[in-house]
Amino acid sequence: MFNFRYLSRFLLLLLFSLLASLSVAKDNSAYIAITELPKEAQTTLGLIKQGGPFPYAKDGITFGNYESRLPRQRRGYYHEYTVPTPGARNRGIRRIIAGADPLSSGEYYYTDDHYQTFRRIRE
Repeated sequence: MFNFRYLSRFLLLLLFSLLASLSVAKDNSAYIAITELPKEAQTTLGLIKQGGPFPYAKDGITFGNYESRLPRQRRGYYHEYTVPTPGARNRGIRRIIAGADPLSSGEYYYTDDHYQTFRRIRE
């Protein structure tokens, strides 16, 4: 005998999955305009484009992208830069990640939650 209870649960789950994928596809939060960045991030981006000088010794180091939250690239492709966090005693949680040649690639990502989420910076 056919079990409608399981079929209805399956269809409901399928519907939720479909709706979730549609909302992600239309979500524009994966981007941020330069003008929407905090002023500290705008300053950091300017420093990246001019090649420094950078206030933190770790600025410009390779970003590993180990969690694959950014598009996959060869090791050494991404570099990270600190965006100062007001009130933080250390480097804080904000970063800009630059792809390829940081000075000219135009590929920049902003994270304000220490690499949990990224938004591509629109220039």
